[in-house]
Amino acid sequence: MVKKLYPRPTPLGAPILVNNQASFAQMLSHLRTQTLLSLDTESNSLYRYYPKVCLIQLTAYVDPHQPDPAATVDYLLDPLALKNISALGPLLNDPATEVIMHAAENDIIILQRDFGFQFNQLFDTQLAARILGWKQVGLAALLQEYFNIASDKNMQRTDWGQRPLTQKQIAYAQIDTRFLPALRTILIEQLQKAGRWEEAKEAFAFLRQVTYREPTPRTFWQMKQREVPDAATNVLEALWLWREAEAQRRDWPPFKIMTDAQLTQLAVHQPTTLEVMAKVHGFGSKLAKQYGKQLIQVIQQGQQQPLPELPETILRPEQMLAKPVQHRYEALRHWRTDTAEKRGVQPDIVFNNSTLLAIAQMEPQSEEEILTIPEIGPWKARTYGPAILATLKKMR
Repeated sequence: MVKKLYPRPTPLGAPILVNNQASFAQMLSHLRTQTLLSLDTESNSLYRYYPKVCLIQLTAYVDPHQPDPAATVDYLLDPLALKNISALGPLLNDPATEVIMHAAENDIIILQRDFGFQFNQLFDTQLAARILGWKQVGLAALLQEYFNIASDKNMQRTDWGQRPLTQKQIAYAQIDTRFLPALRTILIEQLQKAGRWEEAKEAFAFLRQVTYREPTPRTFWQMKQREVPDAATNVLEALWLWREAEAQRRDWPPFKIMTDAQLTQLAVHQPTTLEVMAKVHGFGSKLAKQYGKQLIQVIQQGQQQPLPELPETILRPEQMLAKPVQHRYEALRHWRTDTAEKRGVQPDIVFNNSTLLAIAQMEPQSEEEILTIPEIGPWKARTYGPAILATLKKMR
């Protein structure tokens, strides 16, 4: 079925760059009169070891059903230029203000991390699309499909920490929030038609529970590519620790120092000269010249270290459970997979793994007990409760 192409909500005017206290105060004064805002962020995680939010986009839209160009304002808030933007926090957490985001969880986490912001009323356009079972849920794909708007994907990899912002960056950032209110209207219509509106509202409410937590210390066991002989894991760990220290010193992301694949190749071959190192697959003379002497020392030091033990922290949570709980968890996973396939959604839309683990551990006896699990609301308890209880009963 060909989806309806919707008209563009309003013409794109120039956004307001908020980079001083006067423009910040003016923006807040305007936003306090609104009941619907759309929000997005841009960070520099591809360019820094210690990333930060570099831009906050906000669009104020009085009525998404009857858009008025004069009443639609796009703001680009520059937190790098402003020392304190804490006054924005109460506005975002106001229960009378609904904030629209696309793939909200990551934005919520980094805004908590950098500014302590909390949110009350949320609408996540990507989550809504996933609940509907849409195959293409990226914002660029949705903007193209519904509004014939092309988003410059190259801007996803741009350095948002650089100033001044380019015109391409500004246009990309503005598009990310300008069309969210209109997309929200389309999604609400489709959710109501599919009988999924209550499910979506419940899912949005649980987004308020998303909380930033300090990350656990990084270890080399988390590398995506660490296929080395067991006897070489001490060298790989030493190389990984060197890369972490170098990345921290230069405030660069580790992959810009050296990739996981390159570290793995060094750990496998353990070169002892710059000439041999330059011939290691994926390495080359440039890196050998830049880091070679250091790396030879690091390899030698790693060879003298004991082999590291596999830590429990890299095991999947279910692997550390008692056998009966593991069996219940696996049975629930099979039920979830079947349910998701019948609905045409991804499994985590039914329940994510942590919720299944909580159910398996509790082994609830009733829908009322299912509802006591913090991640489960009334709609899911009512809709999936009977099947969950039947699955658990078979395991007794």
